[in-house]
Amino acid sequence: MSVFAVILGLIAGAILMIATGNNPLDGFYFLFRGGLMNIERVGNTLATATPLIFAGLSVAFAFKTGLFNIGGAGQMLIGGLCATAIGLTFDWPKPILLAVIIIAALIGGALWASLPGLLKAKFNVHEVVSTIMMNWIAYWIIFYIVPQYFKGPFLETESQRIPAAASLKVPWLTSLFSGSFINLGFFLAIIVVVISAFILERTTLGYELKAVGYNRDAAGAAGINVNRNVILSMAIAGALAGLGGATFYVGFASNMQIGVLPAQGFDGIAVALLGANSPWGVFAAAIFFGILHTGKGFMNAMTAIPPEIADTIIATIIYFAATSVLIERNWDKLLKFNRDNLLRRKKKESLEVEAGGDQ
Repeated sequence: MSVFAVILGLIAGAILMIATGNNPLDGFYFLFRGGLMNIERVGNTLATATPLIFAGLSVAFAFKTGLFNIGGAGQMLIGGLCATAIGLTFDWPKPILLAVIIIAALIGGALWASLPGLLKAKFNVHEVVSTIMMNWIAYWIIFYIVPQYFKGPFLETESQRIPAAASLKVPWLTSLFSGSFINLGFFLAIIVVVISAFILERTTLGYELKAVGYNRDAAGAAGINVNRNVILSMAIAGALAGLGGATFYVGFASNMQIGVLPAQGFDGIAVALLGANSPWGVFAAAIFFGILHTGKGFMNAMTAIPPEIADTIIATIIYFAATSVLIERNWDKLLKFNRDNLLRRKKKESLEVEAGGDQ
C-alpha cells in the first residue's frame, strides 16, 4: 500500500507538471538527481532525513499504543533547547559533551511528552488537544529563553552558534561527503531504528504496547497496566522526538531560532503513515522524503518547475497513505470478486463436463 501511495503521488505530480507546461520526465529526473547526483547531495539527503527518522519513529511508536502524537514539533524544540543549553554552557571534551547532549535531549523530550500521556491516562484528555497545546507552550518557552540566556552576538532571534565540541558534525564525516551537512545524528538514527524494532517485535514491553493499542479493555482484562503503558508510550515517543531536536539543532543547524516550529515534527506524521508505523518503514520513508526535499531546489533550477510541485507530491502521497485502509479494502473486494467469478466458472465447466459424460 505504501508503494502504491508513492506511485499515485508521483502520477499526481506528473499531472501537475503537464498542467504547468513542463515535461514530467525531465522534472522527475532532475528531482531525484538533485538528491542523489553526487556524494555531497547524498550526504545532504541523509542529513535532511535524519530528523524525519526520529520524528517518524516518535509518531509510529505512539500509534502502536493507539495514540496520535501530534506534539513532535514541541518535543523537538525542548530536546533541541536542552541540547543547545548543554552545548553552550559546558566546555568539556567532545565525546563527553555529545553523550550528555544526547541524554539531555532524550530526557527533555520524554518529560515533555509524559504530561499529555499522564493527562490521557488519568483524565482521558485527548492527546491531540494536549500535544498541540504543548507545542505552543514549547514555542513560547523558546521565545523567552533563547534571547534571555543564549542570545547570539548580532540577532535576538537566534542563539549563539554551537561550538565545534558540541556539534554532531565531525570533520572526517563532512570531508567524506564533500562538505555536506551529514552528521553523527544519522548513525544515531540507525541505532535507534534497530532498538525500536527490537522493542516492538521482540520484547514483552512491545507486546503490551501493541495490545493496549489494539484493544485497551481486552488488554486491561488480560492484566496489562493500560495507564502505565499509555504514559510510557508517550514518554518514549517524546524521547525520540527530543533526539530528533538534538540532531537538528546541534547537527543539521548550528543554532536555535525563535518563532519557528520545526516542520519535521509535523512531517513525521507523514513519514509514519507512509512507513506503515514500522521502524524500518519509517527509515525508508524518511530517506525518500529527504530525496524530495533535497532535490526540489535543483529541479526548479534546471527546469523552472516550481519547487511546490515536490511539496504537492509529498502531500498527495500522505493523502493516499492515510486512505490506504480504504484502498486495501476495495482491492481485497476486487480480488474476492475475481476469485469468486473464477470459482463459479470452473464449477460451471466441471458441471458441463460431467453432463457431457453422462450423455
